[in-house]
Amino acid sequence: MAVEILMPELGESVHEGTVSRWLKQVGDFVKEDEPVVEIMTDKVNTELGAPASGILVKITIPEGELVEVFAEMGVIEPDEAKAKEMIGGNGVAESAPAAPTAEAPAAKEEAAPAPAAETPAAALAASDGERRFYTPVVRAIAKQNGLTEADLAGIAGSGQGGRVTKTDVEQFLANRGKAPAAPAAAQSSAPVAAPSTPAAPSKEFKAPSAPVEAGPDQEIVPLAGMRKMIAEAMERSSQVPVVSTLIDVDVTPLVEYRAVNKDVFVASHGVKLTYTPFFIKALAETLQAFPMLNASLQDGKIIMNKGVQMGVAVSLGADGSGGLIVPVIRDCHTKTLVQIARDLDEIAAKARSNQLGVPDVQGGTFTLTNPGSYGAVLGTPMINAPQSGIAGVYGIKQIPVIINGMIAIRSVMNVVLTYDHRLVDGLTAGRFLQQFKQKLESMDFFK
Repeated sequence: MAVEILMPELGESVHEGTVSRWLKQVGDFVKEDEPVVEIMTDKVNTELGAPASGILVKITIPEGELVEVFAEMGVIEPDEAKAKEMIGGNGVAESAPAAPTAEAPAAKEEAAPAPAAETPAAALAASDGERRFYTPVVRAIAKQNGLTEADLAGIAGSGQGGRVTKTDVEQFLANRGKAPAAPAAAQSSAPVAAPSTPAAPSKEFKAPSAPVEAGPDQEIVPLAGMRKMIAEAMERSSQVPVVSTLIDVDVTPLVEYRAVNKDVFVASHGVKLTYTPFFIKALAETLQAFPMLNASLQDGKIIMNKGVQMGVAVSLGADGSGGLIVPVIRDCHTKTLVQIARDLDEIAAKARSNQLGVPDVQGGTFTLTNPGSYGAVLGTPMINAPQSGIAGVYGIKQIPVIINGMIAIRSVMNVVLTYDHRLVDGLTAGRFLQQFKQKLESMDFFK
């Protein structure tokens, strides 16, 4: 009997993922628990094992497409003879997504909305016997905006097999109030003399864009996998009104302390002593004094976080070419410098070997990025929505500084704070940076 490869629930609040890569192709034999497909959720790649041994006879969700939790991604047939028959005959037709037919609209109209609203299963029965499934995130948006089952049934899904996605619902909500306006406007304007020339299109009208075509020296590459997830995250973050504030910090005492103690630290604790644990420790203590920078604004409500869950931007892959990811170090406000250094070393090792899981990148309340580790001296980091702040620490340079009327050579770095201006004002941001600066310059946070 054929066995479906289903999208598992990879973590709390994870409702869908992207098929980043199929490790096996139709016709390949796979062993049970052998990695067969790679799924990306929240910028984490997860290899899923085969649920049974057999031949992969069907790939339902192709690479680069979204897949919802518990949805079918492919099919494995344990019976070799039957598998060959499926691949050679109906297998090709079954592996391709079903094309929409003329009866599809009718099926949507005949969907029964009422019973499904009262059942825990997120599905609607259609006239052709199939059911329409909605992910929890789609259900949540619908409930928040008062959408009925009939409303959901009327939304044309852009997902695999016509499934309704979060984007479909958001577009429906954005256009809900506009769609009826056109006929009403047309009726009310009937008695008025119309101009001889056709009416100009409204400002919201957008002409269809021309298809993207490659030139003679160009190649079109689909936006998929890591880059697609990063692009979506950046689009969400770009909707937040942010401001960036810069300060310079004299880290000469820190540089000198590390130079003297780094070898002893490795011998005593088994991990390297980098600058980043110092930054995390100082930020964690400063955030306790400025809780609004450790908060988030969601659905018109401010979520105040009592603990500091520090997201730290690290590179993926052995050579760092896999992109940036932001795993979280938990409860930094209660940890010593040594504990933070160990946690940082652990998550960096996981990132290099692509072993980070979904829980490793969830729940951050503030983010630290360290572009100075690769030579950058200044930048404006983008906030990691819905967090209200991100700190960027940049390259340490020796420069001449005037101290008490005398010139001295000091190790100085730039620190940039980007913050959600809806929650944090410039004065608060400035005071936050001043306290962070004071902790690093005096080393009084070291416990």
